[in-house]
Amino acid sequence: MTIEVKEKKMNNRIDPPPIWQPCDSGDGILWLIMNDAKRSVNLLSIEALEALSTTLQELRIHPPKALVIRSGKPSGFIAGADVAAFANERHPIRLMAYIRLGHEVMDTLANLPFPTVAVIHGHALGGGLELALACRHRVVVDDPTTRLGLPEVQLGIHPGFGGSVRLPALIGHAAAMKLMLTGRTLSAREAVRLGLADLAVPPRHLETAILDLLSTAASRRTCSGFRSRLLVHWPLRPLAALAWHRATESKAPAHHYPAPHALIDLWHQHANNPQAMLEAEQKSVAALATTQTARHLTRLFFLRERMKGMGKGSLAGIHHLHVVGAGVMGGDIAAWVALKGIRVTLQDSHPTRLGPAFKRAAELFSRKAGGWRQAREAMDRLIPDLNGDGVAKADLVIEAISENLSAKQALLIELESRLKPEALLATNTSALSLQELALVLKRPERLFGLHFFNPVEKMGLIEVVSGPLTHEETTKRGCAFAVSLDRLPLLVQDSPGFLINRLLMPYLLEAVLMASEGFSVASVDAAARGFGMPMGPLLLADQVGLDIILSVCENLSVNLNCAAPTLLRERVNSGHLGKKSGQGFYHHPPGKPARPVQSGRQAPEDTVDRLILPMVNAAMTTLRQGVVTDADLLDAGMVFGAGFAPFRGGPLSYAKSLGKEEVTRRLREISIRSNGRLEVDSGWKTFDFATETIPVEKGHEQEYHKRTTYYFTTVGKNLIRLIPGTG
Repeated sequence: MTIEVKEKKMNNRIDPPPIWQPCDSGDGILWLIMNDAKRSVNLLSIEALEALSTTLQELRIHPPKALVIRSGKPSGFIAGADVAAFANERHPIRLMAYIRLGHEVMDTLANLPFPTVAVIHGHALGGGLELALACRHRVVVDDPTTRLGLPEVQLGIHPGFGGSVRLPALIGHAAAMKLMLTGRTLSAREAVRLGLADLAVPPRHLETAILDLLSTAASRRTCSGFRSRLLVHWPLRPLAALAWHRATESKAPAHHYPAPHALIDLWHQHANNPQAMLEAEQKSVAALATTQTARHLTRLFFLRERMKGMGKGSLAGIHHLHVVGAGVMGGDIAAWVALKGIRVTLQDSHPTRLGPAFKRAAELFSRKAGGWRQAREAMDRLIPDLNGDGVAKADLVIEAISENLSAKQALLIELESRLKPEALLATNTSALSLQELALVLKRPERLFGLHFFNPVEKMGLIEVVSGPLTHEETTKRGCAFAVSLDRLPLLVQDSPGFLINRLLMPYLLEAVLMASEGFSVASVDAAARGFGMPMGPLLLADQVGLDIILSVCENLSVNLNCAAPTLLRERVNSGHLGKKSGQGFYHHPPGKPARPVQSGRQAPEDTVDRLILPMVNAAMTTLRQGVVTDADLLDAGMVFGAGFAPFRGGPLSYAKSLGKEEVTRRLREISIRSNGRLEVDSGWKTFDFATETIPVEKGHEQEYHKRTTYYFTTVGKNLIRLIPGTG
C-alpha cells in the first residue's frame, strides 16, 4: 500500500507531517504508518511514544476491525529507542519516566481488543522489535536486509520496553534468553522458524498475506512448549540462571559488563510473575543506563554510525575488483568481496596459490552465503586470472603481495600502465609508506591504502590510508567501498604502522619482553584478559604469526623506537611461528585448546600498566602527529580494529578515566624501570581531556587539512617532487 504524505502549511511555514499517519483502507482495517520526517530512521523517541499513546487511546474509543502498523521509510521498520536520549540523560528519575512511558504504550498496544499486526521490513531492533512483540501478529518481508533482534546488551543495558517478558512468552525462555544475552539478530526466515514471526513473504504479497492472516487467526500466539513452561519453576529456574551466568561470565564478566547478568537475575527472580518482571525491568534498565560501561558502549555506538557515514554521499563505483596476490590476505579479501556481490578476478605469480585460496573461498561461501544457490553465485563471481587480464577491466585493483618495497613498486608500475583512466589503485600494506610507493607512479593521486586485517571475515574494520599525494575523492570512494563490504572505514594518514599496528606493536612487544624475563605466558595473558582484552597478547601474537610480527616490527624500527626482542627473533628463526606452525608461545594441537609453551614466575602487579600504558602512550603520539583526526576516531579504531576493551571506551578514554597526572606518573615509572626504552610523549602536557583536543604538532599541520591540494612535477621517469599548496 502506497501512502502519500502531504505537508501542512500554517502561518507561512511548512509543518512536517505527523510521526504516525493513519490510513483507512476502507474495509475496517486501519493502517498506521510511522514516518518521522525529522530523522533518517524511525526511532521510539519520547515524542513518537507520546504521539502513539494518543493514537492508541483514540482507537480504544473508536476501535477498527484490525490495526496494521508499518514503516513509511524504505530504510526499515523501527531501529529502536532513542539511544541519544539514554546517552544524554544522566538523571535516573527522568530516565525512568522515559522507560515507563514506553511500557505504558506497549501495554496499551498489547491489550487492544482487536487484532494488531506489525509489518516488518529492514531493521526491527530493540524498542522497534518490542513494539512488534506487543502486537498480536508479525509479518516480515522476506529480504536479505530484514533483521530482527534485541541487541541492547551491546549498549550496556537490556530490553526495557517489555521485551524481557514478551519474547520468552512467544518463543520460549531458553531461546529468548539466548537472543537477548548475545544481542544476535535474526533474518526473516530465522524469525519464522523460531516463532518470532508468523509469516515471511515477498513485498508483493504483503497485503494478501496480512488479509489472510487476519481472516484466519484470532488469538495471540504463545509458546506452549512443556520444557519452556517447566523451566520457570523451582528447582530448574535457579539451575538455568546459574548455567547462563557461567556461560556469560566467560565472554562478558559481570564486573565489566553488568547488563546481561542483570537480565539473568531479573529472569531468575521474576520469570514466573510477568507483571513483577515488567516492573523490575524498568528499574534495572534505568540503573544500567547511567553506568560507565553503558556510557562507553553508547559512545562507541555513535562512533560506529559516524564511521559508516564516512563513505556517505560518495559512490564507490566498484563493480569489478582485481586482486594481485592469492596468499592468505589477498585470497581472503577477494573471497569476502565476491561474497558481497562484486565481481573479482584473482591473480598470483605462483599458480599453486590459487587452489588453496579458492578452497578457503568455497568454505567461506558455504558458511556465510545463506544457501547453496547463493554460495554458487558467489563462487561464480570469483574468477582465477593467471595472466592478469582483469586489470584493464577493473574499477579497483588491490595489490596484496609480500611486504617488500621494491617488489611492490615494480608491481605498481606494471599495474598503472594497464589501468582504466578512472580506476583506483590500492595497496594492502601494513607498514610501508604510501609516499614511497607513490614515487614510482605517474598518477599517484589515485593510490591509497586499504589495510584489511586477518582474518578478513571476522575483522570489522578497514584502515583507509591517505598518502600526501592521494586525492580526496579517492579516499572517499575507498571509504564507500569499505562500507559496501559491511566494514567500518577508518581514515588514517600515511604514517609508519598507520594506527592499529602502531599501537598494537608496543603492547605485543612488551608481552614478549615479559616472557623473556621469565614470567609465565599464561599469567601475562591472564593479566591482559583481566583488563578486558578479548585475548592475551602472546596468544594474539601466535594467531597473527610471529614472523609477521617480526616483519612489521623491523619495518617500523626504521622510523620508531621499535626494537624486536631477542626471544621473538629466536622463535622465528627456529620455525616456531605461532598457530600456523603448531607452536609459538603456545602449543596449538589440531582441534584442541592452545597450551602455553613456557611456564615461569607469576606476572607482577604492574603487568597491566606495562602492557596497556605503552599502547596508550603510542595513542597520544599518533594523535599529536595527526594520523587520525580526533581522539574519538582513535578510540573507535582500536576497539573495532584491535579489540581494545569496549567497556573502557578505547585507549584515550581509559587514560581519561585515570587522569592525565596519573597516566604520566605511571609512564615515567615504566620509563625509568625500562632504562628509557619508553619515552613519555610530549602530547600529555598539552592534551585537553575536557575537549579531547591537542595542538597540532609543527610539521604535521597538513595532515589535519581536509582539503589540501598538492602540486607536483615529474622529474625523470619515476621521481616526483612534492610542493605543498593550499586548499
